[in-house]
Amino acid sequence: MDRPTRPPSGALRLDVRDDGPPDGEPVLLLHGFPQDGTSWSGVAPVLWRAGLRTLVPDQRGYAAAARPRGRRAYRLELLVQDAAALLDAAGVERAHVVGHDWGGIVAWALAAHRPDRTASLTVASVPHPRALARSLTRSPQALRSAYVAAFQLPRLPEALLGPRLEDLLLRSGLPAEEAARYAVRMQEPGALTGALNWYRALPLSRVRTGAVDVPTTYAWGHRDPALGRRAAELTAEHVRGPYRFVELDAGHWLPETRAEELAEIVLERVRSASTAP
Repeated sequence: MDRPTRPPSGALRLDVRDDGPPDGEPVLLLHGFPQDGTSWSGVAPVLWRAGLRTLVPDQRGYAAAARPRGRRAYRLELLVQDAAALLDAAGVERAHVVGHDWGGIVAWALAAHRPDRTASLTVASVPHPRALARSLTRSPQALRSAYVAAFQLPRLPEALLGPRLEDLLLRSGLPAEEAARYAVRMQEPGALTGALNWYRALPLSRVRTGAVDVPTTYAWGHRDPALGRRAAELTAEHVRGPYRFVELDAGHWLPETRAEELAEIVLERVRSASTAP
């Protein structure tokens, strides 16, 4: 049964789906760009059947009541605060944190800066931020990430992406149903700008994600067009806790295209962390 949770974040209100057994271990699922909480629709039911409770937000910029103006409102430290506020509102002290794409960046930062709120970490697609930064000069990753610089421009990315978003998502390997749904969602007033402001706030963010001490799994698809092998391999050097790297024969959109497989990866990490001495 869905139990809506709407945690305050200043004057903002995030929409959160709270499902599964109410007394189950909580799992926080953080979506990426340009997705929303529905990206976890294939993953969450597997977790419920295993007895876990899931908290799935539409994050800042994606929830209609949480689209502040200006890129400063999308700094990484504020996104991490949103996640902590969500746990507070749900009455959760610590959660198993799962993130994909931009949600993975928030998950890495939450685990690094708030290990007291993070029981375990599973990240799909996006490597540790410092591994990604190191790979920019040691691999073709800078070419793969060129779009990040283009997104820094005002207004032009919205004008170019808006009419073509569904087609671009299809070409990147996202299934048609999800590509259409996300493209329609991004047509809501302020939605695409809010989503792009996550990229635009990168130069303004004061958070620097350090090494992670909590039990961690990183899942990466070796056919991901945006994120290459070098950063994936370097990620191990930025995790001090128990670590597992899972390479999949897949592209970028792991929650949508490898839902059951990704859910089992999450379950393995949750069970391992829960039974650790």
